[in-house]
Amino acid sequence: MAKKGITNTLVWVLMALLILGLGGFGVTNLSGTVRSIGSVGDSDIDVDEYARALQREIRAVEAERGEPVSFAEARDIGVTDSVLARLIASAAFDHETGQIGLSIGDENLRDEIVGMQQFQGVDGSFDREGYRYALDQAGLSESAFEEDIRAETARSFLQAAVMAGVTMPEGYMQTLLDYLGEQRSVAWSVLGRDDLQTGMPVPDDSDLETYHSENEDQFTVPERKRITYALLTPDMLIDTIEVDEEALRDAYEARESEFNQPERRLVERLAFGSEEAAQAALEQIESGDSTFEDLVAERGLDLADIDLGDVSRADLEGAGDDVFAASTGDVVGPLSSPVGPALFRVNAVLSEQVTTFEEAEPDLRAELAADRARRVVDSRIDAVDDLLAGGATIEDLADETDLELGQIDWHEGISDGIAAYDAFRSAASAVSEGDYPEVMQLDEGGIFAMRLDEVVPPEVQPLEEVRDAVTAAWEQEALVSELKAQAEPVVERLAGGESLEEAGLSVDGSQTLTRRGFRAEVPPSFIETVFGMEEGGATMIEGDGRVFVIKLDEILPPDSEDSDLQELQDLLQQRAATSLSQDLFQVLANDIRNRAGIELDQAAMNAVHSNFQ
Repeated sequence: MAKKGITNTLVWVLMALLILGLGGFGVTNLSGTVRSIGSVGDSDIDVDEYARALQREIRAVEAERGEPVSFAEARDIGVTDSVLARLIASAAFDHETGQIGLSIGDENLRDEIVGMQQFQGVDGSFDREGYRYALDQAGLSESAFEEDIRAETARSFLQAAVMAGVTMPEGYMQTLLDYLGEQRSVAWSVLGRDDLQTGMPVPDDSDLETYHSENEDQFTVPERKRITYALLTPDMLIDTIEVDEEALRDAYEARESEFNQPERRLVERLAFGSEEAAQAALEQIESGDSTFEDLVAERGLDLADIDLGDVSRADLEGAGDDVFAASTGDVVGPLSSPVGPALFRVNAVLSEQVTTFEEAEPDLRAELAADRARRVVDSRIDAVDDLLAGGATIEDLADETDLELGQIDWHEGISDGIAAYDAFRSAASAVSEGDYPEVMQLDEGGIFAMRLDEVVPPEVQPLEEVRDAVTAAWEQEALVSELKAQAEPVVERLAGGESLEEAGLSVDGSQTLTRRGFRAEVPPSFIETVFGMEEGGATMIEGDGRVFVIKLDEILPPDSEDSDLQELQDLLQQRAATSLSQDLFQVLANDIRNRAGIELDQAAMNAVHSNFQ
């Protein structure tokens, strides 16, 4: 455990400090007098270490996001708090190790430092000058570094004493496994419109008005942005683009290998050290003593390792004629190859592909025209930008350029028309009243400019505008209600001991399930409902305009042969032990802090923070 602690120290101190520590930051000494930002008992929290820890954490956030992060942003997401909490915990354990006299001896400390690979020369022995130089570059003295090693090692001893060997009680784990592994043998029948024994009810105006008023949220249009835009896409210009025959023929010649491909084979190649070994392998296959797959496995290979893929006769060099004379499934050889004598298996025959210029011309014309249309659109960007800079409105763009005028009431979730473009949706989400219109590009090659005219508050759509939707929703609710009423006596019979078939229902599904089960064709509440039922019980749930009648036949214990459950047990054991260890660690850290007391110097911390701003 000691070695692990020291190794962690090495990674933490050397890699972080040498690579990230002070590069371009300049906070080696923030003050000539202030040395700490606080203390826990007798252990100080070094001001430079606080600065370095903040810098490392901010760099980590930047690496994760892929963009710079300001100190203000880092503070808002809790970086300063987490760094401070971590250093306070370390200081608390340093204080405790001092109180109980826990430390590493000088000889052990020397052995660990001498054995650190980062301080070894080219001959593998300890490089004294390299050691001194590395610490100097990190802004650390030898004594400071060695004290850090002592403190970290002692801290690791104390932490290990708290966290090592923690296991969860067997009863706790068994309770979890019984809960997750318990099984339900269940069958169900699905009732839909075709199963309704009475006619479908027909709503009158009163029914629709009542449903509309009681379910206004279903028919409320969310807040919208009324946007006027001007748009130009390559498709809008495609009919005006002409492509001459010479350009088409040049494109055809440049891609001739794509249009005209020779006969090919899908082939696997298994190479051997000698022709005799390859011949012996072939004889095993021909006699039936072995298969091609067996030979591959005996070599410790997978079929993917020997797959040559799609090859022509020329690709196979000297083996081409024999391989191309074989049929699908044949194994031929031994034949020469760049890797020695080999057996070849033919998996498929791909016929020669010939596409004439006349056959390829329509596709080539469409591709060239689309490419030229994109370039024409790009050439319009500067002119449109100049018009906007000169005070032109969106309407002016439509009058003076090829851009077409349009308007949309946009809100989250809409994806029709121009809202089908990601770039437009992002711009619409960000636009505000009074924003200056600018040219923006679509990923697909178009350009657009937009203006926010007004923000329209949410409003309930009048019944007459959504009558069809209200009617459909009312009918679905009424259908489910009728099906439930029809199924109620059947559910009582099922609960009395009858099966689905005896009760006159078809069995649309049956399975033995655990709480970890999933069925895509049933409502989300299915599993929860099943595991809330009593053995022999029956119930019904609704989903997607249908009613599911469920009969729970049997409650079964966990399957002792379930390999997934065994893996889950191991994972839960590990996670539970880790969680308990962390809880014990936190309890000890809190106890140390309460006994030792914490003092923090806000002015010193503010001084560190100012170096980041």
